[in-house]
This record gives sequence, C-alpha cells and structure tokens, in this order.
Amino acid sequence: MTTPEPPGEPTPPSFEKPAAGGSPSDQPPLYNPDPASPPPPQSPYDSNPYENNPYGNAQPYYNPDGGEPGGAVPGAMPPLGGIWIRLVARIIDGVLLAIVAVPLSFVAAAARNNERTTATFVVETGILLLYFVYEGLMLTLAGGQTVGKKVMGIRVAMLADGSPPVGSAGWIRAAVYSLPNIICCVWQLVNVLWCTWDRPYQQCLHDKAAKTVVVKAVRTV
Repeated sequence: MTTPEPPGEPTPPSFEKPAAGGSPSDQPPLYNPDPASPPPPQSPYDSNPYENNPYGNAQPYYNPDGGEPGGAVPGAMPPLGGIWIRLVARIIDGVLLAIVAVPLSFVAAAARNNERTTATFVVETGILLLYFVYEGLMLTLAGGQTVGKKVMGIRVAMLADGSPPVGSAGWIRAAVYSLPNIICCVWQLVNVLWCTWDRPYQQCLHDKAAKTVVVKAVRTV
C-alpha cells in the first residue's frame, strides 16, 4: 500500500507588480473614486451659465465673459446681440419694406372719403402680411438673418442649441412679431420693449414664442 504524501505548504500571496502585458483584470484599478470626496474642479465651460433655461438646453452655448479674442468660445454660441443693434437692424428692414409700403399708402390716401377707411385697413394689413412673409423666409432660408441683421452682424438662433430657426420656429417668430398688429395697435410697442427688461436672454415676446435668442454673428473657432 502506498502512503499518501502530506499536503504541501500553502503558497503565500504575492505583492509583486504584475508583469506588463497581462490581462486587464490582473491590473490594479487606475483610480478608485471615493464617494465622500469632493468632485475635481471643472472648467467654467463645463457647466451651463444659463442654469434656469426653461427650454432645457444641456450644453453651454454662451460665455458671458466673452471667451477668446473675437468673442467666440469653442463649441459655444457668441454673445447676445445688443438691444440698440437689434433696433437699428429693424429700422433697416423697415426702410426696405417702406419701398413697397409708401406707394400702397398713396393708393389708400387717394380713395374717396367713404372708402378711405377700408382701403387704409387693407393696405396696412397687406404691409403686415408682407413683413411676415419677408421675415419668415429670411429667418428660415438665410441662416436666421434678415437684411438688417446681416448689416448689423447679428442673427436669430434657437435658444436650445444655437442653430438657425429653420422651419416652424422662424415662421412662429415672424408671425408673433407682425400679425397681432392687425388687431392690437400697441402690440408692437410692448413686444419690442420687452427685451429691455427681460433677463438673462433679452428676449422679445416673439423670441419667447419661438424659443429663440438674438446673438452676434461671429464665427466660432
């Protein structure tokens, strides 16, 4: 009968560094975060400066400090367009529309007294509709810029991500700006003055309806 050999001594654990090229499971973890430790500091561009954005944009698109030279920040939208610049852009667009509006006004003025009120209403409505079509087409087909905005170096952008207001957003913005004036004569005044106290986006009511914002048309790098 063969006597069984006694069991050998247990192998002690090795504390040597694993050889290179081994299995990833053999390597110690590079970083074991402690849930109780504070998170590492983040870049100011890692968080959204508009924390109360009601439209839910998740990425930063506007740097209030101006960012790099030229006002552009990689992956971000340019600064907001100034109120006075926006006003001058509207005046330029208004002058362009006046080329058509003034002759139509003379037609209304030439009508007889009993027909002048109707003619004036028709002409004014036609001018508002013309402005609505003009702005809607320019915003949706020209990168969010009318002629006046091109001259003044600003553009309309979606508040969520900075893209041009292509499609319904551009037409909603144009409609809310122009069409209510057919019924309410003070609408335009209240609408355009709204941006003077609106914070932080400086939106007019037509911006709020379309979820847009006016920014400087600078190139991002």
